[in-house]
Amino acid sequence: MAWNEPGGGNRDPWSGGGRDQGPPDLDEVIRKLSDKFGALLGGRRGGGAGGGGGAGPSGSGLAGMGLVIGLIALVGWLIASIYIVDEGTRGVVLRFGKYLKTTLPGPHVRIFPIDRVEIVNIEQRRFREIGYRSTGANNRQQGVRSMPKEALMLTQDENIVDVRLAVQYQVKDPRAYLFNVLDPESVLVHVVESATRETIGKSTMDFVLTEGRSDIVASIKSLSQRVLDNYPPGALQLAGERGAVQKAAEPPLIKSAPQDEKPDLQVSSDSSRGIGLQIITVVLQDAQPPEEVQDAFADAIKAREDEQRLKNEAEAYANEVIPRARGQAARRLQEASAYKDQTIAQAQGEANRFDQLLTAYRKAPDVTRDRLYLETLETVLSRTSKVLLDAQGTNNLLYLPLDRLLKPSEAGVNAGGVAAPGGASAETPGSVPSVEGGAAATRLRDLNRGREVR
Repeated sequence: MAWNEPGGGNRDPWSGGGRDQGPPDLDEVIRKLSDKFGALLGGRRGGGAGGGGGAGPSGSGLAGMGLVIGLIALVGWLIASIYIVDEGTRGVVLRFGKYLKTTLPGPHVRIFPIDRVEIVNIEQRRFREIGYRSTGANNRQQGVRSMPKEALMLTQDENIVDVRLAVQYQVKDPRAYLFNVLDPESVLVHVVESATRETIGKSTMDFVLTEGRSDIVASIKSLSQRVLDNYPPGALQLAGERGAVQKAAEPPLIKSAPQDEKPDLQVSSDSSRGIGLQIITVVLQDAQPPEEVQDAFADAIKAREDEQRLKNEAEAYANEVIPRARGQAARRLQEASAYKDQTIAQAQGEANRFDQLLTAYRKAPDVTRDRLYLETLETVLSRTSKVLLDAQGTNNLLYLPLDRLLKPSEAGVNAGGVAAPGGASAETPGSVPSVEGGAAATRLRDLNRGREVR
């Protein structure tokens, strides 16, 4: 409809009429919204200028309030029912106080408030000390307090040894850790201490203090873990070397309630056994005799070390002397064998020479005898000092200084083969004659025999 037609309301854009048709006031808009929200909540409804006071809450307002409260409660319930299990932990869900399930890391939903979740850290490595306690001081000697009740143990040879252990463990079964025993850490300490006493009781003191540390630690860890995995000890059966049923040294710390009361937590027949702990490492911190006998034991250890040192020195000397003696024995055997071969060969050579000489003598006895005589004289005279005299050519009296002539010969004899005047060398009395001297003596004997025959 045009502005100038009848019924147009005289909405002339160029005239002043109709200016009250502009946009609504901001205060009025806010007031209207406030009235609507108040009506929704059952409040007073806004009236006109002459309206006066408002009326009471209406039925629609109460319904709206209940709806809002219900929505808020639903949101709060959903928030309380959602829980998140962090990495490295497990969530143990309890419904009416009874175990329901174990949840893995991530977001999960429970029925609040009948479900309750216990978060257990299974990656945290925990530490317990047996036989000593750390006091937190920087100095190791001042920061360790001995616990004689736990540390002193009896060995197989009836000696007392002070043993200190450190056990590192973590939770492997959250359900068993929470519900099977009341105090799992205390049970762990008692079990490891009992296993240590059993292992030490089967070993000698020397074995514990010297080379047996690794074997002892392995035995303690294996035995302790086997007991922990089958705890409580009511049906504990150890598959050890004895093959007998053994009971734990400490009383079981199982959660219990009086007979007239029903326990809140019950372990069903299908529950996991053990206390839910896994031993990671067992470290033998120290093993030594008690303080009262440490000085005497140190002397015994020193004596044992001296004994071992002397044994090692004796073995080294034997390893040095025996090969040398064997070498000398082998050398002497070789020398004896060579002397044997030489003597046999020399005797055979003399025998062959005598056979040849006998053959030549049978053919020409005179010639052979003269030749032997001359060869013998040659051999004898070549080794002695000689004085040649022409007895027929002069009648003068000759003076022979025999004392001077004999001195060089005696000097040669004392020198053991030093050349004498005239180019001859003398042999010492009792010395073994050479091969040439033996041959000359043999020829001389043959010559004498020939002279006797003739």
